[in-house]
Amino acid sequence: MTSAQVDKQDDRSGNEAVGTAHGAAEGEGYQRGLGARQIQMIAIGGAIGTGLFLGAGKAISKAGPSLILAYAIAGLVIFFIMRALGELLMYRPVSGSFSEYAREFVGPFWGFVTGWTYWLFWVVTGITEVTAAAQYMAFWTHNDVPQWLYALVFTLILYAVNLISVKLFGELEFWFSMVKVTAIVGMILICAGILTVGFSDAADTATVANLWNDRGFFPKGIGGTLMTLQIVMFAFLAVELVGVTAGESKDPEKTLPKAINTVPWRIAVFYIGALIMILSVVPWHEFQPGVSPFVAAFEKMGLGVGAAVVNFVVLTAALSSCNSGMYSTGRMLRDLALNGQGPKFFTKLTKSGTPLIGTTVSAALMLVGVWINYKAPGKAFDYVVSFATISGMWAWIMILVCQIRYRAKADRGELPQSTFKAPGAPFTSWFALLFIFMVIVMMGVDKDSRVSLYCAPLWGLILGVSYLVLKARNPDNKAFAKRS
Repeated sequence: MTSAQVDKQDDRSGNEAVGTAHGAAEGEGYQRGLGARQIQMIAIGGAIGTGLFLGAGKAISKAGPSLILAYAIAGLVIFFIMRALGELLMYRPVSGSFSEYAREFVGPFWGFVTGWTYWLFWVVTGITEVTAAAQYMAFWTHNDVPQWLYALVFTLILYAVNLISVKLFGELEFWFSMVKVTAIVGMILICAGILTVGFSDAADTATVANLWNDRGFFPKGIGGTLMTLQIVMFAFLAVELVGVTAGESKDPEKTLPKAINTVPWRIAVFYIGALIMILSVVPWHEFQPGVSPFVAAFEKMGLGVGAAVVNFVVLTAALSSCNSGMYSTGRMLRDLALNGQGPKFFTKLTKSGTPLIGTTVSAALMLVGVWINYKAPGKAFDYVVSFATISGMWAWIMILVCQIRYRAKADRGELPQSTFKAPGAPFTSWFALLFIFMVIVMMGVDKDSRVSLYCAPLWGLILGVSYLVLKARNPDNKAFAKRS
């Protein structure tokens, strides 16, 4: 939706606003090809990626069983963020949701920053995910094939998939997510069987007491748990992807709230439940950074075939997240271009309604991951995780700020009330903001993630200069005008 469309819509009633937004995708050239089952599985599987399957190994080694508590608290914050997003989406569901809301409720510059930063987040995340996928392939090839070659092949395949149609993207994500969900539930059931019936090589030492027997629930102290928060928050990045799908959902008023309300139980099952089971069957100190705790758990159980299956699943998870990145980046670049905040050639669509130039440029930049895998295959994942975290959390910050400002305007009668209000807001939104800022402070303390905080001001400077140049060239563009 362009800025002109937004300006015309602001004074309409709630029903009219929703109706206009519902048709916005067609007006921009997009096709509403994502059905209810696809949106549900995108929402369920969106946050099940390398942060859980690969990053959790490092987090377990740093915090031990207390990582479960870190995921639980962070999961509550994520639910607050998603309900804030849901309130905004029901007010106005659009494809460029984060940057659109930032333009409307904070200012044109912040919309510009949010759009480009979210695009950068997915480019960096794509590098992260394709790096993880290449690492998983070593399970079968034992490094006989260079890691960078896998990264190259995966990037090219997913790029081709994303140019065909949004319906194919949705179908691929549906089955990617189905594989991930089925595997995690199956793993939980197997661990439950080991704990209750007692089979496999791990049966003799498997016990729930493993959660506190080895130096307690906080073996590395409270500080160790706090230092894992950036890894934990990275695991939840992409949960907001459902907001990007708003412009291509067949029935956003029904499917999006339903998808958002699945957040609590999927966090409880896929993160907390899975970690409780794994750490009960295998003592926490046996997990190593850079090794998937799911694969390691099956190897400790003596179930070699199970480890191979799980490795395939985590490979699927990484490719799924990279696929989502390809999807998101093209749409964010096109939204920026439609608003005059990006090059006009990003508006070009294929005949099937997918962003051609935006997806192509983003995929080309993701090939940086191939170079990283070539130069430093052992450290590639760690290099990009921290920067992906800080850039991804910016979208969360803007969602919360926009929701707080929207709610204030709606309560004053200046805007229509959303049909999907965030419970406890604005207090829950303020709490979530404070939590995110605490995570950023923890990143500054951690020498491994501090580099992302050094990069953030440089990125901000680049965006600031770019914005001033674009505004000088297009002074009459409504994208640069302050909205009342």
